[in-house]
Amino acid sequence: MGASTPTSAACGRIAWLREAMAAQEMAAFYVRDVSNIRWLTGFDGVFDGEAAHALYVDANRVVLHTDSRYATACETAAAALGGTVQVDARKTTHMDFAAELWYGTCSERGERDRFGIEDGISLAEYRKLTNAFGEKLRQLVGAEAGEAPSAPLASDALDAPDATLYPLRLRETSGLVLGLREVKDADEVARMRAAQAITDAAFAYIAGFMRPGMTEREVQLELESFMLRSGAEGLAFSSIVATGANGANPHAIPGETRLEAGQCVVMDFGARARGYCSDMTRMVFLGEPDTRLREAYAVLRRANEEVQAMLRPGVTGKEAHELAERILDEGGFGGRMGHGLGHGVGLDIHEEPVLAPRNERALEVGNVVTVEPGIYLPGDFGMRLEDFGIITETGFDRFTRSTHDMVVV
Repeated sequence: MGASTPTSAACGRIAWLREAMAAQEMAAFYVRDVSNIRWLTGFDGVFDGEAAHALYVDANRVVLHTDSRYATACETAAAALGGTVQVDARKTTHMDFAAELWYGTCSERGERDRFGIEDGISLAEYRKLTNAFGEKLRQLVGAEAGEAPSAPLASDALDAPDATLYPLRLRETSGLVLGLREVKDADEVARMRAAQAITDAAFAYIAGFMRPGMTEREVQLELESFMLRSGAEGLAFSSIVATGANGANPHAIPGETRLEAGQCVVMDFGARARGYCSDMTRMVFLGEPDTRLREAYAVLRRANEEVQAMLRPGVTGKEAHELAERILDEGGFGGRMGHGLGHGVGLDIHEEPVLAPRNERALEVGNVVTVEPGIYLPGDFGMRLEDFGIITETGFDRFTRSTHDMVVV
């Protein structure tokens, strides 16, 4: 992949979206997911977790509707990227903003079902959008009929044969922008490598910090503090630290359970750098592990490494998952994973594509995925070995640099 500047990346992403819209015969698209908006605009240092923005894209315009809290930052970012994105901070709802742009020209009024919406919007917002578009149409038709702006549209007008009078039908989509985000560019990869470098350093640090007697929560706080002190702009997700039998819960919440000698401690964590996530899981063994832990770890490591060795363009997520399951089964741990083998990573910690039985699509160059086989024995112990990296023309380039050797402290 060639290098890309934020300006060229944003222009290219908007062009990809317009191509996807044209393929589905959409005249405009309404984006509300914050990660999708960030990816499409290329804005850095602007968005937080609040869903305070809406992006309107058609063949000629890219307009970001925001509020006064973000207006200056958005305008600065837009100017830095050459003005590709217009910023609208007027005090109106996102729904009214979209309806006004859609009905900005009479020629658009006949496009009954060509306004696309993301599948992630709430039912409440869907209804408000429908109402906003209907009300805007009523105002326009009423004005053309010489009625007062507040007068309702005559009931028979909506049944008229003139298509320009018909209320809009919103076009539902499924993962449209998320699908475009599956292939990462050079800038995105650089950001994820930077996030992973912090994560690798954190593992080296925490392995030397942990001692029997500490609680899971103490280890979690120290681990996360190290990542933030080391340059992470935030956490990719709330870290998992699970000792002993708690490790058999893949999404265990760290608590007051104390680490004990002879246990396996599972840690799943990641940093965020310039908006992008890293994701890694490693185990630390408190004292020399017994035979069964060693045997389980050997099987787990084999599953991880053999899957990584087979990953390349053309392999499906289903094939990768099934290989890991076969290896676990051969090692005596069949049916002990339970979850999918891996998932995409980017601006969000869980993206597409996935390495799972349901994904029969071929992987392609630029996909970034995790490989995280697990073994979980409820009431006893759990293990997971996770790396992430990118599909290349010749195989799989792993971002994770931490060792696969057993770490014993």
